[in-house]
Amino acid sequence: MEEARAHLFIKGRVQGVFYRSFTRDLAHSFGLKGWARNLRDGRVEVVFEGEKGNIDMAVKKCFIGPPGSKVIDIEIKWDTFTGDQEGFSIRY
Repeated sequence: MEEARAHLFIKGRVQGVFYRSFTRDLAHSFGLKGWARNLRDGRVEVVFEGEKGNIDMAVKKCFIGPPGSKVIDIEIKWDTFTGDQEGFSIRY
């Protein structure tokens, strides 16, 4: 099992459509930890940490998003697993 950390910047209609809650639900269903927050420029920033295969599956679902969202692009930066996350939180 390869552990990884992915830092996502999600662009499109992703604020005001429960996108952060969607990522929290994804994290719980795939056993991932991390956080999500809205950015001032309209994007959503997400960190997923856990098993790399599960992160890959969560990222694929992020391209679809919740109803009402329209994802244009996701920038993904892969980082070294740190293990410093406890659960998954929505940051404000």
